[in-house]
Amino acid sequence: MQLKEVEVILNKFAKYVIQQARTNLTKGVDGKPKNTSKKLYNSLEHKVNRYKDSIDVLFLMEEYGFFQDLGVSGKKVKYDTPYSYKDKMPPPSSLDKWIVRKGLAPRKNGKFKNRTIDKVGFRKSIQFLVARSIFMKGIKPSMFFTKPFQKAFKYLPNELKDAFIFDIEQDKMFFPQNMNKN
Repeated sequence: MQLKEVEVILNKFAKYVIQQARTNLTKGVDGKPKNTSKKLYNSLEHKVNRYKDSIDVLFLMEEYGFFQDLGVSGKKVKYDTPYSYKDKMPPPSSLDKWIVRKGLAPRKNGKFKNRTIDKVGFRKSIQFLVARSIFMKGIKPSMFFTKPFQKAFKYLPNELKDAFIFDIEQDKMFFPQNMNKN
């Protein structure tokens, strides 16, 4: 079975979901854009895989996209998510570029001041303070991907059913010509 029309519908579905997810990253679902480095934005893609008798859609993104989408519970603030910080906070050094892009890095006379642990000490480091805040408060779910997926999925079943019926009717091996005249 070829399932050509089903593949067309699934491609349209996936492209819509990705386009809406990218819009949500840029504009922000709650008014706070999540598209700081464009790394997550650029990583969003889909693949429609066709097999002998089936077809599926696979959505791909940077791994941290799942945490941005579903959120992460902190030690003090809990969210309805499968992810949580238990005993380790995010590594402070990994937040340096994000701190600069967000405009949080301290400046003096237009030049960046020291913000790393090895320069200013552990407790004064802006990296440490941000990491501790994330550890305690977690990451609020943005649902940048989940919401467009659920919205598009509501409309998918009828289109998919119609396309599937069309593909079956076109498949001469599945319905021999003499049976198709009813």
